[in-house]
Amino acid sequence: MKIGIIIIQILFIHVFLFLGAAIKQLLPIPIPASMIGLVLLLAALMLKIVKLDWLEKGANWLLAELLLFFIPSAVGIVNYDEILSWQGIEAVLLIGISTFIVMGCTAYVSEKLDRKERRNAS
Repeated sequence: MKIGIIIIQILFIHVFLFLGAAIKQLLPIPIPASMIGLVLLLAALMLKIVKLDWLEKGANWLLAELLLFFIPSAVGIVNYDEILSWQGIEAVLLIGISTFIVMGCTAYVSEKLDRKERRNAS
């Protein structure tokens, strides 16, 4: 039963991806369809059209298995010798630095939201 709920929640998340793709088809917006879908999902969550409980288990599963989605692209990189050159080293450093910046920003925002939630609960 738990697997079924997770699958349904993942499909529900994909509904927003498809809505983003439809909007991208209709309007010449220079933003990827997946980002449009995420903004729609965020708006639906903030407006309480969609409840977090409807998505939480599916989203947690996707986050837990996120590394598996990157393995095929990582294996494909091995075919390019340029990655081992100076340009490749620079690219890897840039990716590493940007990853730490994103992680830091995410941690900061998470802490702020957690503190706000704790204050509201008190």
